[in-house]
Parts: sequence; structure tokens; C-alpha cells
Amino acid sequence: MTDILTTIDSIVWGPAMIALLLGTHVYLTFRTGFIQRKLPAAIRRSVRRDPDGKGDISSFGALATALAATIGTGSIVGVATALLAGGPGAIFWMWIAGLFGIATKYVETYAAVKYRVRDRRGQMMGGAMFVWKRAFARPDGTVPWWATLGAVAFAAFAIIATIGTGSAVQAAAISGIVTSSIPAIPAVVVGLVIVVAVAAVIFGGVNSIARVCEWLVPVMAGAYALGCLVIMAMNAPVLGQAVGLILECAFTAKAAFGGAVGSGMIMALQFGCARGLFSNESGLGTAPIVAAAAKTRNPADQALISMTGAFWSTGVICLLTGLVLVSTMIAHPEIG
Repeated sequence: MTDILTTIDSIVWGPAMIALLLGTHVYLTFRTGFIQRKLPAAIRRSVRRDPDGKGDISSFGALATALAATIGTGSIVGVATALLAGGPGAIFWMWIAGLFGIATKYVETYAAVKYRVRDRRGQMMGGAMFVWKRAFARPDGTVPWWATLGAVAFAAFAIIATIGTGSAVQAAAISGIVTSSIPAIPAVVVGLVIVVAVAAVIFGGVNSIARVCEWLVPVMAGAYALGCLVIMAMNAPVLGQAVGLILECAFTAKAAFGGAVGSGMIMALQFGCARGLFSNESGLGTAPIVAAAAKTRNPADQALISMTGAFWSTGVICLLTGLVLVSTMIAHPEIG
């Protein structure tokens, strides 16, 4: 089974997907006039509220909810797996994918907000499935079969991804950490606490989820970034060497850490781009679903705010994680 999954993974994330993914990011970067230049203004705008905007949650709440799905599994664990599979150079390509992916995040969010609708309860709904149906609708209101197929396919894949094992694995990891640190607490108790806490949040709907993420995500990300800075300060003597190794391995076929880590520019590019997508979800279509519920009067405003998510998750958290891992492996080769 492992061999089958490995084969599928190598096909899906082969040269064609890399070209399509990076090509789309680069194309949209130029098509939007290098929208990344507006990052400073977008960051300032992300903490402002629009009292007259139409929607269900604040713009910052939508951003924090999207970041909650990427900081951790994508920006932390994803960096470690990219490093192990593609070598230090993969970190560079993750950062490049994230930098250009900002434009893709802007475009997909703009479309999601522009074509969002209200359901029977008056709540906003949006995402790629609504873009497919509304953007390509004919003047008489009918929808081409291929647009309907695209909408259904995206919705189906989104459901499959939601029902996946990711949440179960994370819950099991949390339970394992708590029970190993405090053996007196039974695993079933930890499990029940997790179930009750999660249920209390998600059963409240998108408003409840956004309110929790608004305060939880900044604290979580800030604490993690602070920890990374402390470790980087401890590894300061080899920090420059770590940066040099990342850049060298990104463009050469040199192996690193005695062959324990993957080697070669192609491997670095492949796993860097793959994990880059996982770390910021640019082009994945999930973040725009949440962004469509944001209180805003202009799709461009929310698109600017949402695109900062790619910067925070990949441009900051991924970069810090990569520097910590590589510098630590250089400073302490015995743990590599």
C-alpha cells in the first residue's frame, strides 16, 4: 500500500504539477501587477473592522480561521517533511511558492467574495463551487454542464478532504502528548475533553469558529515565533551557514547531512512546491470558503486581507521553522 501511495504521490507532484502550480502563481503575479507590493497596506487593513460590510464574521476572523488550518500541519510539520524528503533546498522553494502564491490567494478570494450568495438563513456562502456556477452562467441564467461538473467536483473533493484522517491523527497526537507528559490522566479523559471542546466551537457555526480563532491563532503563532527566535539566537554562530546551505541545495544536486536528507534540485523543487501549497493553501480553494463569509463591501478588500495569510504562514512561519531545523542540524549533527 505504501508503494502504491508513493507512486501516486510522485505522479501527482511530478514536473507537470510543479509547472502548473508555479506557473499559475507566476502568471497571476504578473496579471495582478505584482499584487505582493501591497502587502504592508494589506496587513494594516487586516486588523481593521468594516462595520458597514455585509457578511457574518470579521475580516480578521476569516483570516485567522484560514491560518488555523495551515499554521501547524503545513507551516511546521510540512517544513520538516519537506526537509527530510527534499533536503534544505526544499525550504527555499517553499518560500518561493509562498511568495508567488500570494497572488493566487488574492485572485481566488476575490472571486469567492464576488460570487458569494446568501442561504435561506441569511448566511453568506461562497467558494469555488459558487464561482464555477455563477461566473460561467449564460445570460439566460443557465449553467454549462462543464461548469456544473466543476462545481460538483470541487464540493466532492472538499468533503472527502474534510472526512480524511488528518483531524483524527492530530487528535491522537494531542492525546499522546498529554498522557505521556501526565500519565495520571487516562487517554479516554483526554479524548472526551477534546471532543467537548471541539464540539463547543464547531456547533456554534462559522461565527463561533472565527471568534475562537481571532484570539487563539495570534497567541499560538506569536508563541511559536518567539520560540523559534530563541533557538535561532542559540544557533547564531551557524545561522549564516544554514542560510548558505539552503540556497546551495536549492540549485545544486548536493546532498546534505550525510545523505540522511534528500538531495538534488529536482527533489528540492518537487517537495518544496508540494509543501508550499500545503503550508498556505494558495490555489487549494479552502481559504476562500471562509473568506466569503467576511464582512466586507468590496471583494478586493477581503482579497488583500486574505492574501496576507500566505505571507504569515509561508513567508514567516515556514522560514523560521526552516532556519531552526537546518541550523540545529548543523549545530548538533548527532541528532540529524
